[in-house]
Amino acid sequence: MKTTLDRALLWLAASLAMTISALPANADAGRRKLIISQDAYGPGGTNMQSILMLLQAPDVDVLGIVVGSGDGWRDENIQHTLRLLEIAGRTEVPVYAGTVFPLLNSAEKTLRWERMYGELSYKGAWSNPIDKKRHADPYMIPAQAEGMATIKPASEPGVDFMIRKVHEFPGEVTIWAAGPLTDLAVAARLDSAFSSLAKELVFMGGSFRPVLAANTFADEYRHGTRLEFNLRWDPEAASMVLHEPWKRVLQIPVDPTTATFFRSELLARIANGKTAFASYIGQYGQPSPMWDELAAMVWIDPGIVTKSATMLVDVDTSFTAGYGNTLSWALGKGPQLGERPVLVIEEIDLPRFERLTVDLLTRPRTMNSERIHAQ
Repeated sequence: MKTTLDRALLWLAASLAMTISALPANADAGRRKLIISQDAYGPGGTNMQSILMLLQAPDVDVLGIVVGSGDGWRDENIQHTLRLLEIAGRTEVPVYAGTVFPLLNSAEKTLRWERMYGELSYKGAWSNPIDKKRHADPYMIPAQAEGMATIKPASEPGVDFMIRKVHEFPGEVTIWAAGPLTDLAVAARLDSAFSSLAKELVFMGGSFRPVLAANTFADEYRHGTRLEFNLRWDPEAASMVLHEPWKRVLQIPVDPTTATFFRSELLARIANGKTAFASYIGQYGQPSPMWDELAAMVWIDPGIVTKSATMLVDVDTSFTAGYGNTLSWALGKGPQLGERPVLVIEEIDLPRFERLTVDLLTRPRTMNSERIHAQ
């Protein structure tokens, strides 16, 4: 026969068990829910380094990563992403397949445009494979320098995953896009509530008045100040997305990234860190402007922003010399065809940005959720 003390001890043990079992869920409470949409070309480089930053942010719950084409082809990009998660010890984060091709743009259409208006500085997956890394077959997965991943992507299409999550967490999910906006456009057409159910859209893309930097990367916009690759890959999708009823749109264009550069000394400091991916950065990190890294940090810590402006933004979809160019107007001055206000980041605190980036990418994770995201 159990005594009162025995019953009290049993009750206490049960209460403790319930508390402990609830810890993973409580650990996620208050964390910002995020879906990453990325043309994750790798290994290393701005795409992969920005993913690592978002994974490292202690108050962020990455629900999943949707990978499409852009800088490289989708299927190869998925392999780079899966391998990155293995190296970083973050295999609980699911990866979903996005779209392979733009809505209307194509390699043939791009070649025709170039015959009429001149050669583009950069064409991503359609670039000439001078360095033998890019290839013409969208579905070919070559041997990966960092090794082939053993984990697999989720079977659910990325567009369906994004729609499902904004319905599951209405008003809570940020869509963070650092590649072409094709997947977001498809999601918005499949589900008219998709954009209005999201908390916000944060995207890297577009160009307004970039100050040219003293490096070869500036050639991409030296003679086309309104031209930027992410929006040029699929102008129709970008224009569609910018006309959607998002609660908030935050744009990080090329302009503030011209002040940034992932110098060798910064990469070396990260490579000497204690993270699981330190040697990966040391081997594959690439000195280049910090395009996607800046887009990640602006969302992680808006305090780095020193100048921004709200304006109407669209993308030129006419097949003219301006195809893919960023269009903008003062509030109330647009053509009134559904343009929506966009908060555009113009300048940032560069020393603070570099310091926070290095700190984030060298900091051992203090909390690595064991929760497996629902597939």
